[in-house]
Amino acid sequence: MSVFAAPGAYDRAITVFSPDGRLFQVEYAMELVNRGATILGIQCAQGVVLAAEENIEPLEEAQYSWKIFRVDEHIGAAIVGLSSDARILIDQARIYAQSNKLTYDEPIDTEVVTKRICDIQQMYTQHAGVRPFGVSIIFAGVDKTGSRVFGTHPSGTYRGYKATALGAGRETVLAIFKEEYKEDITLEQAEKLAIKCLVKALEVRQLPPRIKVAIIPAETKKLEMLPDEAVDGIIKQLGSSK
Repeated sequence: MSVFAAPGAYDRAITVFSPDGRLFQVEYAMELVNRGATILGIQCAQGVVLAAEENIEPLEEAQYSWKIFRVDEHIGAAIVGLSSDARILIDQARIYAQSNKLTYDEPIDTEVVTKRICDIQQMYTQHAGVRPFGVSIIFAGVDKTGSRVFGTHPSGTYRGYKATALGAGRETVLAIFKEEYKEDITLEQAEKLAIKCLVKALEVRQLPPRIKVAIIPAETKKLEMLPDEAVDGIIKQLGSSK
């Protein structure tokens, strides 16, 4: 009897590495993320911007399918992947934020929240009988270290970014970021850039523009959603400037 697993069996247990050093269940979770609606985050000296595609069915209540969440007053999160998995992690992030405020009497840093959520995601890659979280999250906030944007991976890895995107339109958005993002970008310019990127990502996939945008200005350090009218106005400006 062979002591080696049968070909193709390495994807049946999360704790088993394949001979070429891969965890297939983690890769499958990332594939789910790559097929989801596009989300993005941008940081600048004046604050941060989070934006997401919102694909709503005709008979669906819009407020139950948002992909941007408030973690704390000064931190927001955009999710892509399984929204049920994301809900659990967002709830944990909120608990960490409130616990930090009660314990230390100060707002939690964006990176601390990100790291703690990634600790949970990593734990679910290391134990039998579980599966990885099928979600990636972009955390964005303004804390005592400045404007910060972090992207997570189902493996539990996280990285900091000046601008990043996840989901089906990621490559389209990153191509625009590489051309147009500048270190001295203003918050208003970042809003327009975020909307431009998502409009283009939706156009490539022949989908109508339905976009949600949240900003956290460095002055107030409070998350606010841009009204739909403001987003639609920017979309019209972009269309007329072509």
